[in-house]
Amino acid sequence: MKLVIHGKNIEITDAIREYVHQKIEKAVSHFQSLTNEVDVHLSVARNPRINTRQAAEVTIYANGSVIRAEESSESLYASIDLVADKIARQLRKYKERRQDHKTQPPPEEVVVVESVVTDLIGDRTPELPNEVVRTKYFSMPPMTLAEALEQLQLVGHDFYMFRNSETGEINVIYERNHGGYGVIQPRNANGHTNGKNGKATHANIVMPEKSHSSK
Repeated sequence: MKLVIHGKNIEITDAIREYVHQKIEKAVSHFQSLTNEVDVHLSVARNPRINTRQAAEVTIYANGSVIRAEESSESLYASIDLVADKIARQLRKYKERRQDHKTQPPPEEVVVVESVVTDLIGDRTPELPNEVVRTKYFSMPPMTLAEALEQLQLVGHDFYMFRNSETGEINVIYERNHGGYGVIQPRNANGHTNGKNGKATHANIVMPEKSHSSK
């Protein structure tokens, strides 16, 4: 297993490095067969008004899936403890889902109810940062909406960008404020793909009911 440690506004001392290895390796020790690479980001906020100034973020690449957890507190070591416990729970859920997929029949397809949104920001004024503060690169293998939804739940973000296996295009699945999930898809003038005229497809996801045999 490859474990990489990054630091922002902090020096990664030998003591910190040893503590990360000890805690994170213990957290993933029961999931070695699933884990390919572990990235750990440690950071300290420069704003003195923020109480939880020291953060630890763990991203695990596991057989094509991405599992992520983040915690922050007033102590870096406490943050590492918290994120180690959280990533272990995430890995346990991931392993259980993989086992469920092997023992249960294939799930029904996700039903998508589409509506067209011509203006995604309404009357709000878009605010962009003055500079790019962080750039991430990651593989984007094609996946279904159901698989993208599972990835969204694993990474713990409000949204997840993916390549739709049916259309080959980039979609964004996100958690709606009033419950449920939505998908943003490109749309062109003839109602298919490639956003034109500022239009996009906003799709609400309706998950099929689980059978009584499902867990």
